[in-house]
Amino acid sequence: MKYLKTLVCLVIVLALALSMTVTSYAADATIDTNQSGSMDIYKYDLTRAAADKVWDASAYVSSGVYDDGVINALGSGYAIQGVVFTYLRIADICTYTSTSGDTRTNMVLYGMPMGGETTELLTALGLTYDNAHHNDQDVYYFASDTLITALEKSLSSNATTTKNALEGYITAHGGVALPETDNYGHTSASGLPLGLYLVVETSVPENVTCTTDPFLVSLPMTTIDGSAWMYSVTLYPKNNTGSPTLEKTVREAQSSTGKHNGSTDNIADGYAHTASGSDGDVMDYQIISTLPTITSTASQLTTYTFVDNLSKGIAYNRGDVVIEFFRDANCAEKLATWTEADGKFNVAYADAEGGGSTMTISMSDTGLAEINTSENVYGMSGVQRGYSGCTLRITYAATVHSDASVVYGDGANPNDVTLTWKRTNTEYFDTLQDDCHVYVYGIDLTKEFSDGAGNFDNVKFILHNDTDGYFVQAALVDSTYYVTGHTENEADATVFAPVNKHVIVKGVEDDAYSWTETASDKGYTLLKEAVKVVITTAEGGTCDVCHKSLLTASATVNGNAAEMTADGDSVNAVAQLTVVNTKGFDLPQTGSNGTWIYTTIGIVVMAGAAAVIFFIVRRKNGHR
Repeated sequence: MKYLKTLVCLVIVLALALSMTVTSYAADATIDTNQSGSMDIYKYDLTRAAADKVWDASAYVSSGVYDDGVINALGSGYAIQGVVFTYLRIADICTYTSTSGDTRTNMVLYGMPMGGETTELLTALGLTYDNAHHNDQDVYYFASDTLITALEKSLSSNATTTKNALEGYITAHGGVALPETDNYGHTSASGLPLGLYLVVETSVPENVTCTTDPFLVSLPMTTIDGSAWMYSVTLYPKNNTGSPTLEKTVREAQSSTGKHNGSTDNIADGYAHTASGSDGDVMDYQIISTLPTITSTASQLTTYTFVDNLSKGIAYNRGDVVIEFFRDANCAEKLATWTEADGKFNVAYADAEGGGSTMTISMSDTGLAEINTSENVYGMSGVQRGYSGCTLRITYAATVHSDASVVYGDGANPNDVTLTWKRTNTEYFDTLQDDCHVYVYGIDLTKEFSDGAGNFDNVKFILHNDTDGYFVQAALVDSTYYVTGHTENEADATVFAPVNKHVIVKGVEDDAYSWTETASDKGYTLLKEAVKVVITTAEGGTCDVCHKSLLTASATVNGNAAEMTADGDSVNAVAQLTVVNTKGFDLPQTGSNGTWIYTTIGIVVMAGAAAVIFFIVRRKNGHR
């Protein structure tokens, strides 16, 4: 699995600006306490911008000033809407004067009152009151470089723990949420009392994978050249962005010759975008999704829902949904298995428009909690949390109907799935879609007599699948036989009889078949050998949903190309063949004038036999 590497996202401008405030200033370089401060934040998708080569983060130095260059480069197409920042004033800003002999040194410090809230904040930053530069009447004053270094160190050693601690701290102690970023990626606050502010990202839309690390803003802050105070600060924090993945595949459940080995644990064992099956067959489905990155509470998933749709020719085998989590993309290192009985996801079924059916699989609160916070993968260290970046696999089964609702031929039976996911800003969501296709075919055997005079009621056939080694079982509905099952015993095979000269069988797959004629009308010869029908598929066309290859079918009869006719709007659906019975050879005609010779011969033979017996008896009695 390719794990995302998350960089520490501390806003560079703040580190530079706050470090500038440590510099000694002349007595007249004072802050105008009558002013208020403001902050403007612009959120851009720097991950995508860098991939598109329109942005080089290493070449940009943030200054706290509105930058036309940033807006021109990123303002079109890279803005992230729906991000919510929350701010909290955590310290006063003041000038501290230190006198040593005749020397007076002025410097800016940030004062925090001693108490529970400050203690909680310092703990999250890895500081104590001993790290203060000065204290006065239970107010502790910290230098900016002390605060910056502590925040950077905490984020570097355990970014997620630090993020969660500061996100929780700011929410618990009256943090104020900025308006969510608009379609320009912008949000702002004005009229703010001067001081030091902690800013955290508390709510994000679905495409944000790594929240901006908490950062500190000094209002006012000095210009990058150290020449003046700025009361309005513009910030360009970054986010890593990305999306989960989604793939749906299918296979025939029966372990048939050359198709798969019957393994339910191997995601590559016969599963594909397309599969063929017979009517009545059970089909195995799997849905595989790589979970998005989760780094802290703000980036946790609040919705992860799959809506699966089956076409009307296939029905869910209800109650068999299983969800598995794996450490790797090949689904070899299993982390957890959920069944419907575990209560970690819910399954709901409904009829779909057009006659199909829908299955909705939604994570419950318990399931989301495990996905977001499980320590089975990353423990409590590192940037990622829960099942971040792991692979989720859903398996279930469905059965192909044995009736006319199935689509036969190249039209196939499409089965799509849509994944919807949300993060903490639940007003924003995104979806992914994928699908797979099940192909089913038919055979139309036309029966004829060479003289046109035979009785079709006396004709019988059986059908054998040579590829998979079974006899076909089917049920007659109106004038069509629909496949219902398979059997290895010839005695249990369905006996097919023509209806209006045709034996139409629907529900076969792309295999080799043999038609054996077991009875014909009196006076007509049976077929010497079985008729071989082979249905073959090849790539043809592209799926509109996932852009993978679809299939098209062709057929041969006894090795010769055969026509495949349409079934409704679906082409190449039914393989065509014709069977002709000829008259048998006549025996000599019997009856009327043709029988007298046999009667005469019989009388002569019987008379001769009687004479022989008479003479034998006479000799035994002494007559010579």
